[in-house]
Amino acid sequence: MLSILFAIFMIWFIFKLGIFGIRASWGILKLLCTVVFFPVILIALVIGGLIYIALPILIIGGIIALIASKA
Repeated sequence: MLSILFAIFMIWFIFKLGIFGIRASWGILKLLCTVVFFPVILIALVIGGLIYIALPILIIGGIIALIASKA
């Protein structure tokens, strides 16, 4: 009986730890994308001569940032 109880609690603990890990990695990934990846992609588009694509993406991102900062 004690072994079954231990197994149930161990499964519950691993499940909770997994959810915590997914939430933590999602937060780190969001920060990494906004600070590193998106600006690098926009700079690469401008250097590659695709300013017609980079400018609307930058404008849309700026509008979203303004709306999100007021909420």
